[in-house]
Amino acid sequence: MLWIKALHVIFVITWVAGLFYLPRRLVYHAETSEAAVRAQLQVMERRLLVITHIGAGLALLFGAWTLMLVPGYLQQGWLHAKLALVLGLIAYHAYLVRLKNQFAAGRQPHSGRWLRLFNEIPALLLIAIVILVVVKPG
Repeated sequence: MLWIKALHVIFVITWVAGLFYLPRRLVYHAETSEAAVRAQLQVMERRLLVITHIGAGLALLFGAWTLMLVPGYLQQGWLHAKLALVLGLIAYHAYLVRLKNQFAAGRQPHSGRWLRLFNEIPALLLIAIVILVVVKPG
């Protein structure tokens, strides 16, 4: 059980690292006018997204495995709140895929400033998730 939890945490870190870093890459992409730099950023964004997908998939797999081994967690309110926030991370991830695809197609839907603010969302979700998991409020 502890190995499964450890792997869950490792892949959550991998996933969230990608969610932190990809919007920063998009900021650079939005703020450059050089074609060669844009092309290089597209390659980096695509590769980063692959690693982010892997981290997300394995984090969700090991999280689900934990719930299968300890179904009693599902009776606790903190877990319901955590899962709602995880759905928020999944939605954020999906929107990042959309943004990356728009940039790859030569469209720039948002400014660098907007992307910098957007980049703060996973940090807020992560803080709330960690507090819920560690404190387990009643």
